Amino acid sequence: METSAPLASFTVIPNRRAVADEDRAALMEAPVFGKVFTDHMARVSWRDGEGWRDRRIVPLAPLALHPGAAVLHYAQQVFEGLKAYRHEDGSVWLFRPEANAARMADSARRMALPELDEGDFIAALESLVTADQAWVPEEPGASLYLRPVMIATEASLLVQPANEVEFLVTASPVGAYMSGGDAGVSIWVSRSYHRAIAGGTGEAKTAGNYAASMAPQAEAKAHGCQQVLFLDAKKNKFIEELGGMNVVVVRADGSVVTPRLTGTILPGVTRDSILTLLRDSGRSVQERDIPLAEILAGVESGEIVEVFACGTAAVVTPIARLVSDDFDLAVQGPEGESVAAEMLAGLTDIQYGRAEDPHGWMHRVV
Repeated sequence: METSAPLASFTVIPNRRAVADEDRAALMEAPVFGKVFTDHMARVSWRDGEGWRDRRIVPLAPLALHPGAAVLHYAQQVFEGLKAYRHEDGSVWLFRPEANAARMADSARRMALPELDEGDFIAALESLVTADQAWVPEEPGASLYLRPVMIATEASLLVQPANEVEFLVTASPVGAYMSGGDAGVSIWVSRSYHRAIAGGTGEAKTAGNYAASMAPQAEAKAHGCQQVLFLDAKKNKFIEELGGMNVVVVRADGSVVTPRLTGTILPGVTRDSILTLLRDSGRSVQERDIPLAEILAGVESGEIVEVFACGTAAVVTPIARLVSDDFDLAVQGPEGESVAAEMLAGLTDIQYGRAEDPHGWMHRVV
């Protein structure tokens, strides 16, 4: 487990209208994911020729944006998502923040935004969590969700990279992401919509990818499903990922298969962590193209015993049902303990300090 002091100096401007203790406790009782926010946010500004400047923790407040801000017109934006966890001794830890820093730099490069270095990224998280540590939940399974975001703020309608950018981090106490996740969720397999194309922005964590998933997500909801699974755009044949999560398939022999990273799939930090834990346990793990037909035949024959989704928000969520225009299949699940349950316990035990951290993933804040 790694510990360190903040890597860069952030000026802290206290919120003089911070939420009272009793009101904060009420807000944290059963928060809807991403609907409750803490008292402060991190903020760093960038200007072409000057670089990153004005590192500060400020009271949470609406942003003043010019109507011509580039982010509003050309979606020049990237974001991240990670969590802070309270351990039994009261300390607070981040999970693999350097991986999120690296992915955000990759996303920024793809979207022609300036790269924020790892030191500033982690210092912003540490400084915000320290300022708002009272908001980190103590309840099992709860955490403080952190949302770093970078937006182009220059007032310009020219179709070119912006000369002014803001980096922000907000924080939200959260519980479970999807209700009913323990029992498994229903997934709509989209045949008419695609999340990304080769050469596009599929491997970048940027707003447009998620905006494009909302119409098929509404289609999924109309068919009684909680999430949508996308196929590749070239052949409409291979499974890729859900609207905001990666997919893992477990075969009857205990081996595991997951779609390979092709440039159209977001390289999930949770995905990478789960695959590492699976390999640590001695399981065979393949990353390859997976035809939808193979999944359907495997579920029907019993050759595939589990399908689950993984991501920062939902962690590990079993998929109980696959639905589309021409099929409706229940994933029966294994007779004993599921791999999904094993991975959920293994990962969260590390995150909450209940197990050893052999890979040095945890980063202490306070």
